[in-house]
Amino acid sequence: MIEARLLTKSFRDRRRGAINAVSEVSFTCQPGKVFGLLGPNGAGKTTTLRLISTALRPTSGTALVDGIDVAANPAGVRTRIGFLSANTGLYGRLTAREVLRYFGRLNGMEKEPLETRIADLAVLFDLGAFLDRPCDKLSTGMKQRVNIARTVVHDPPVLILDEPTAGLDVLSSRTIVTFIRTQRDAGKTILFSTHIMPDVERLCDTVGIIHQGRLFYEGTLDGLRERHGEDLEDAFVRMVTAAA
Repeated sequence: MIEARLLTKSFRDRRRGAINAVSEVSFTCQPGKVFGLLGPNGAGKTTTLRLISTALRPTSGTALVDGIDVAANPAGVRTRIGFLSANTGLYGRLTAREVLRYFGRLNGMEKEPLETRIADLAVLFDLGAFLDRPCDKLSTGMKQRVNIARTVVHDPPVLILDEPTAGLDVLSSRTIVTFIRTQRDAGKTILFSTHIMPDVERLCDTVGIIHQGRLFYEGTLDGLRERHGEDLEDAFVRMVTAAA
């Protein structure tokens, strides 16, 4: 489970002083559920995910991941998560297989189980045609499939995904959406951010809407529609506009 508790992150700007990128954000994401974090650009989505993944340290507040405090024990949190950042790059000179081996060993996997896992992921993400090709020779969709495979190579119980389908073609996007569904059905806890409303409707059990660093809504899609209209995109725009 993921539980954010008054999570806050401040940055200092020379002209404007302290700026809260995230301000007292609280929400819960349950095992076997997908929680979608929605918001316009600059709303605080990526900062929130980076705080929960321990890539950033909170200014105040905290979050629990699988019962472990991100501020008190970040190393313990990292063993339980797979984190896909929108800025994550692949090592261009390594092949896709070598990248998966590298991250598997980083997560303490032994050689034989790791090779079995790579073979399974190659089938799951249809990597076979380019598994031994250098990553700098791959298309955007191919790279993203390798990135997702890298994120889950150690089969973590918690997945944190920052815009996993952004910029992908229909086939690559569908592969990743299908994978997220299977992970949810396997009981994983999944937190992801996206701008793509069809992905939200297909995947999310609950959503949170963040704007200007604050969470303005946490609940179901049906609850959001009841408050702001049947069309999800219109409901989102109305809530963000009202919060501005």
